Amino acid sequence: MRVNATDLQNAFGKYLSLAEKEDIIITKNGKSVAKLTRYKEPDYYFVHEESLKYKTTRKISYEEYMALVDSSDQRYELIDGEIYLLASPGFNHQVVVNEIAWHFNNYFKGKPCRSLTAPLDIRLFGYATKFEEDPNVVQPDVIVICDEDKVNEDNKYEGIPALLVEVLSPSTKGKDMITKLNLYMKSGVLEYWVVDIDSKAITQYTFSKERELESMASFGEGDTIKSTVFEGLEMPLKDIFSEI
Repeated sequence: MRVNATDLQNAFGKYLSLAEKEDIIITKNGKSVAKLTRYKEPDYYFVHEESLKYKTTRKISYEEYMALVDSSDQRYELIDGEIYLLASPGFNHQVVVNEIAWHFNNYFKGKPCRSLTAPLDIRLFGYATKFEEDPNVVQPDVIVICDEDKVNEDNKYEGIPALLVEVLSPSTKGKDMITKLNLYMKSGVLEYWVVDIDSKAITQYTFSKERELESMASFGEGDTIKSTVFEGLEMPLKDIFSEI
């Protein structure tokens, strides 16, 4: 679309909206002098979850990550200097998350630990001595925290969860089963469940206090998974997957 400078000045809001759909060429005295075009957030520095290959051009600082988060309504994770755009979860994904969260809430009611669900930023720093040295921010599907004193004055949680659950989506399998597994282990998380909706199975990882893999177990639809950290916390897999 071509528009003269006077019209642009008189109805800038109108042409700003139109620029969402097409470029606006501004003319003056019959000559093209400028172009109003839709701005698109550059994405060369973060990874879409839908991408088959997680690859970025350079490591991103925590400050750059927060600038992106503060300027967007999207959800992101920061892992090892790479930013991952979180896709909206599917229906079955949320059904399974809610079922696990319901069991957890019943178990932890009246106990010192608390079960929560995403979105909630979890700040981890691997083997580093403080967050600034190796900043990672993730949003697991289900979180169990036993250090509620680590919620700061800004109502942000800055502790280390005892147990984390990730429900796989087709676009997140690689990240959840490799990248996050390694991050959770080296950050001091004690137990990690990876839930596979397609096979109706759960893989359970237990980590030692020395931050090494202590055990791994797989559970199928007819099994009952039992927490290795919380005595009495167990649930039949048929209950978890009964609604999908």
